Amino acid sequence: MSVSLPEPLRLFALLAGAMAFVGLNAAYLVWAERKAAGRFQRRPGPTEAGPAGLLQPVADVLKLISKQLMVPPGADAVLFRAAPVLVLVPAMICLAVIPFGERWVAREMPLGLLVLFAFGSIQVMAVMLGGWASRNKYAIISAARIVSQDVAYEIPMLLVMITLLMVTGTMDLGEIVRQQAGGFWRWHLFRLDANPLMPLTFVIYYICMLAETNRAPFDMAEAESELVAGAYTEYSGMGFGVFFMAEYANIVVGCATATVLFLGGWQSPIGVGSGPVWFLAKLYGLVFSVIWVRWTFPRTQFYGLLNLSWKILIPASLFILVLSGAALQLSGS
Repeated sequence: MSVSLPEPLRLFALLAGAMAFVGLNAAYLVWAERKAAGRFQRRPGPTEAGPAGLLQPVADVLKLISKQLMVPPGADAVLFRAAPVLVLVPAMICLAVIPFGERWVAREMPLGLLVLFAFGSIQVMAVMLGGWASRNKYAIISAARIVSQDVAYEIPMLLVMITLLMVTGTMDLGEIVRQQAGGFWRWHLFRLDANPLMPLTFVIYYICMLAETNRAPFDMAEAESELVAGAYTEYSGMGFGVFFMAEYANIVVGCATATVLFLGGWQSPIGVGSGPVWFLAKLYGLVFSVIWVRWTFPRTQFYGLLNLSWKILIPASLFILVLSGAALQLSGS
């Protein structure tokens, strides 16, 4: 027996669920990253707050809540306060259209892929606004880097999305997952019949995702050795905390998108027993790889970051797009 909720109550439930999911991910992915970083560097990581440091995120949240959000003199107070919210809200909207299972989606939309790409671009601009509104020289330099990085990596990301759209013929995320049913050899990552360079397409997407979420080795917006805390330099308390929540929420959105587009979504790798558990296993496997990359590779130089996109990723993704179109034309699809 299914219960139909009134639309306002349903929207409130979706909002509360999204906030809880984002908050729990932010809290315990920070814990997981600190533990992983400790293992990579041969140290224990958080141990004091609770068993194995499991209460450390709670202690961090209480500390941030107890601090006041100060607006620095000369800053644009409206934009300064709005920027953290503008960073977090797009990630929550993106989570609403991602299908975690056959019926595990908050809002199924025929243009779900377009929604992900459109709102995924807003968070970068919101970080830029926060840096510019701070009127701090380090934050403004960081904002300028964010714009350059965003322009450079949005292009190959868009070309990858168009390639997947040509292969699947739909922007419906649920339908994209259904097309990959039947085992891991049906996943788009291994669909060499549609495009023999599909694994390279996944690599380009993965690199662009790291750059779009400002993760090492592409975290030039928050280069501590150069720019203090980058665009977040003047933020304190929960203003700073919301930026961190948004960073991990966007990592989850980026990895969830990769799971849907390349790894079969909720489909089982052996063709039976599909469900949300498989989706979450793939999702957090990719999240762990993002953490692994951060604590393994050194930060790149800014011009190297831009050259990687303009000289390598954009030509490669454009070549893959043309190759996919030719393959589809020859196959008569």
